[in-house]
Amino acid sequence: MVNPAVADTIFISVASYCDPLLEFTLRSAYAQATRPERLRFGVVEQTWPDQQLQLHGGWAETLRWTRVHALEARGPCWARALAMALYQGEDWFLQIDSHTWFEPGWDDVLLRWGHRLADIHPRHLISGYPNPFEMLHGQPRATLVTHRALAHVVKHDSDFAADHPVLLFEGVPVDSDEPVPGLHVAAGCLFAPGRVVHELPYDPGLYFHGEEQAYALRAWTRGWDIVHIPGLPMYHLYHAPGQAARPLHWSLEHDAQRSTRSAELTARAEARLATLLFDGGDAGERLGVYGLGHARSLTDYAAFSGIDYGRRRIEARARKARFGY
Repeated sequence: MVNPAVADTIFISVASYCDPLLEFTLRSAYAQATRPERLRFGVVEQTWPDQQLQLHGGWAETLRWTRVHALEARGPCWARALAMALYQGEDWFLQIDSHTWFEPGWDDVLLRWGHRLADIHPRHLISGYPNPFEMLHGQPRATLVTHRALAHVVKHDSDFAADHPVLLFEGVPVDSDEPVPGLHVAAGCLFAPGRVVHELPYDPGLYFHGEEQAYALRAWTRGWDIVHIPGLPMYHLYHAPGQAARPLHWSLEHDAQRSTRSAELTARAEARLATLLFDGGDAGERLGVYGLGHARSLTDYAAFSGIDYGRRRIEARARKARFGY
C-alpha cells in the first residue's frame, strides 16, 4: 500500500534488456528528484544471470524487480507489460527507457504539469521524445534540440504498407511555452495519473514496431488526451541504426539461440496491429482491454490528426506542416 504521508507518489516503470546504463538511469532518477522518498521503481531486468545488478543502500528498498534470463525475454512490449504489473497503487505512473538521464527537480516539473492538466481533464498522457544526451568519458552530456516542446508528426517518407499499419514518427520543435495537443506517444516517456495502469494496460502481444501507435490510439479512443509539454526534464540516449551500444532483443547472436525468433514475434505483432487499426468492429472487440475504446472513434482521430486508418491515408497536417515546417 502507498504511505498516505507521502503525497504524489510516482511509480517508475523500467524495462531493461542487457543495458549497461540501467544502474545509471535508476540512480539518476533517484538522486535528481526533489523528493526521492515518493519514488517507487518497477524494474524488469532481462539479462544473463551473472550480469544482474546488485544494488545496496536505503534507496534500493524502493525497487521492485522481475528478473528474466535474456534468452527467455519476448520483446520490449512484453517486458513493459511485466514492469507495469509491479505497480501498487501509486498516485502517478511514469514509463521510461533504461538509458535515461534526469534533470534536477524532474519530479516537481512533471507533477506541476500533471496537476495543471488534471484540473482541465482527468485523463491525460504527458509524452514526448526527450532531448538527446551522449556519454563522454563515462559522463552524460546533453545535446539540446529545444528548450520548448517536441511534438510528434509522421515522418515525411513514411506511409502505410499494404500488409501492416506501422508508421514512423519524428519529433519537431514547437515554439510554445504551453502544452501542445499530441497525436502520438513515446513509449520511453509516458507520464500519467496512476489510473492509466488499469485503464490502459500495456499489450504483451505486441513486439516493438507499432507499439506507440497502438498505445496512442487505445488511449485516444478511450478519452485520454496526449500532451507534449515544454521543457521535458529528462534526456534519452539515442543511437543511429547499426550503432547500438547495447545488445537489442533482436540482435542476431541472441536471436539465434531462441526457439521463438524475433521475426515470428514481429509477424504476430503486425497481424495484431492490423486487427486493431485496420479491421475494426468485431475484430477490434476481440482484443478486449487491448482493443480500441468507445469514447472517440478512429474517424474522430482522423479528423483530429490527419491520419486516416480506415482509408489508409495521411494528410499533410499529420506531418511537419502541422507546425508550419
